[in-house]
Amino acid sequence: MHTSTIKIDVQLDKDKVPKNISWSASDSTADNFQDAKAMMVSFWDGAEKSALRVDLWTNEMMVDEMADFYYQAFMGMAESYDRATHDEILVNDIRTFAKSFYQKFKELQMKENKI
Repeated sequence: MHTSTIKIDVQLDKDKVPKNISWSASDSTADNFQDAKAMMVSFWDGAEKSALRVDLWTNEMMVDEMADFYYQAFMGMAESYDRATHDEILVNDIRTFAKSFYQKFKELQMKENKI
C-alpha cells in the first residue's frame, strides 16, 4: 500500500490570525512548500455522520479573490459529486448556484464601485 502525506503549515500573528499558509504533498511535482492565501479542508466523520471543516485565510486575501475561491470551490464540489454519484440533476443545481453566486457578487461589486 502506498501512503501519501499532505502537510499544511499555518503561521499565526499575535492575535492567532493566519499570516501565512503553506502546504506540500509527498506525491506533488513541486519540491518546495507552496504558498496559499486561503484553504478549505473537509473531513467526513462516518461515526458521527458529520463534516469536520477547517477554513482559513490570510489578511492578504482580497474580497474578489474570496469570491473566485468560493466559486471555484462550488464548481469543484459539483465535479466531485458528479464523479461520486453521476446525479446530473443535483450536479447541475450546484453548478447553477455557483454561477448565480458569482454573478451576484460581480453585480454587487459593480454597484459598490459604480462601474
